Amino acid sequence: MKDLDQALTEITAIRHQMARSAEFRGYGPATLAATGVFAALAATGQALWLPHPENDVVSYLMLWVTAAALSVALIGFEMVARSHRVHTGLAEEMIATAVEQFLPAAAAGALVTAVLLRFASENLWMLPGLWQILFSLGVFASCRFLPRPLVAVGAWYLTSGLACIAFASGERAFSPWAMGIPYGVGQLLSAALVWRHLTEDGDGEAQER
Repeated sequence: MKDLDQALTEITAIRHQMARSAEFRGYGPATLAATGVFAALAATGQALWLPHPENDVVSYLMLWVTAAALSVALIGFEMVARSHRVHTGLAEEMIATAVEQFLPAAAAGALVTAVLLRFASENLWMLPGLWQILFSLGVFASCRFLPRPLVAVGAWYLTSGLACIAFASGERAFSPWAMGIPYGVGQLLSAALVWRHLTEDGDGEAQER
């Protein structure tokens, strides 16, 4: 039994290593583009129905957290379905690796939001920029097993996040476009780069998604 357990452990380790060294193709370009549309719709909704978010920060947070949750759910569903088509036997390991790479940045974003809301509400205006910077770190962490051009997406979010902190204060704090433009452009850029990479590789999945 010990030999069997050791063999199974070694096989599991090999599968995890293979998953970490392979290129992940679980993100579909159409789904990534859809999340960019979600960001644009959320920004438009805020502009129409929440003209003074500084007076109702909780509603502002609920709007953008909901948009993020919908995007995560859509990407997650697509990632699971697509990974089982593309990666077949390694799908579970590839999905786990993808989640593992991005989870610290997502957790940090949630914790920063909670701490600012509870202990430093006067600094909540920085959240759009901080969210984008943390998102960029998640993208950079994932880039080692994603198509290389996606480094540009991480650079975009880092730049837009820093710009938000530098310029989106005072009267411009909580502007809907401080979220809508960075995430709309960033996700559409992601979709375009993924689609181009899959097309150049002759991946039939690019035609489906």
